[in-house]
Amino acid sequence: MLRIKRVPTIVSNYQKDEAEEGAPRGGGCGRNCLNNCCIQGAKLPLYAFKKVNQTETEKGLLGHETKELPVEFLDSLLLGEWEDRAQRGLFRYDVTACETKVIPGEYGFVAQLNEGRHLKKRPTEFRVDKVLQPFDGSKFNFTKVGQEEVLFQFEASEDGEVQFLPNAPVSVENAPSVVAINVSPIEYGHVLLIPRIFECLPQRIDHESLLLALHMAVEAGNPYFRLGYNSLGAFATINHLHFQAYYLAVPFPIEKSPTEKITTSAGGVKISELLNYPVRGLVFEGGNALQDLSNTVSDACICLQDNNIPYNVLISDCGKRVFLLPQCYAEKQALGEVSSELLDTQVNPAVWEISGHMVLKRKKDYEEASEENAWRLLAVVSLSEERFQEVNALIFEAIACAGNANEDIAERLHEEADDKPQSREEVDAINKSSCPAMVSGTKECLVLQ
Repeated sequence: MLRIKRVPTIVSNYQKDEAEEGAPRGGGCGRNCLNNCCIQGAKLPLYAFKKVNQTETEKGLLGHETKELPVEFLDSLLLGEWEDRAQRGLFRYDVTACETKVIPGEYGFVAQLNEGRHLKKRPTEFRVDKVLQPFDGSKFNFTKVGQEEVLFQFEASEDGEVQFLPNAPVSVENAPSVVAINVSPIEYGHVLLIPRIFECLPQRIDHESLLLALHMAVEAGNPYFRLGYNSLGAFATINHLHFQAYYLAVPFPIEKSPTEKITTSAGGVKISELLNYPVRGLVFEGGNALQDLSNTVSDACICLQDNNIPYNVLISDCGKRVFLLPQCYAEKQALGEVSSELLDTQVNPAVWEISGHMVLKRKKDYEEASEENAWRLLAVVSLSEERFQEVNALIFEAIACAGNANEDIAERLHEEADDKPQSREEVDAINKSSCPAMVSGTKECLVLQ
């Protein structure tokens, strides 16, 4: 069992309270959280987005065309609500006061001095050799955040039109997805997207959750608004399914990196490999429909999860491009293979750092920040070329299998249209029968059986 010690990021003020007070209290907590003790009769704003089925239109952003929306999503709702929470003092520090600079060099890495993220916190042990772990309700999870930390519910519109309701009932049975603040923000507008919050899903991507994240990127409609995901073992510290998102008004270095096309999926998704970047990764873009892009990326993520490979995801370009980055930094750290020089920086290379936004905790590191130093850290994060190609083989096999399975399911459903619909178990059986089993081999080698 591999473990590392790190200072956990506090994303909710109630996470801090729980850590200080010990085990959660029974009965009504009296703090207006999202748990059963407080949620009955609660109301929160609801943003109902219009589902879109194209990745691009001649008129610009997906589904927006020229029709005026009832709420301008990013600027008017998300940032307006975020500013309201800032004025109410819900954040642990003022992120706008953090020093930030673009590091000179070809890639334009962004350095931020953020001393407030780890002050007065003790290191905690985290297991880093198991990407899939069961949800544990006794630990902090997002049902324990305060209702005042939730900005709005984020759901697909039932009638196909964008809607905003300032006071919508919270239905535990329907398990809404919500957008909440991160009380330890990295940047302006830093929020958490928590899919189907009351289902208490562990931190693992599925088709539905990734599609939801892509819809959020589309609705934001701003290229400087990105979403990120960290798996367990890749610096996620809360095992409750969530994405992060924030606004950064400069390009991420990873977005400027050249790529080389590898293939195009049956659904029209172009898959490329990052070139001349310190972390090896794949880039997914395009597709005949948003669902095609979502399914292809989801299949790749599920493959990594099932093969116990930690990874990070960056969603950029208003949902048009997705970066998938398998990594091994935490494993190397647990095995004692990371230099003390890098460990002393206390930088945890999660999705934002890997994408080129370096969040530094020491003044010394900020003053000495350089492209060379950023590259040195990220190079340790990356898989070796040999290992990366092994992982790619798994991913492409999984994508091909999923595509074949989907065609098989569609054909069988068409043939049996008048019969009883297939159960989830039957669909899963088709998926499994269409694919070779993927199993872990030795530590450095994954094989197909």
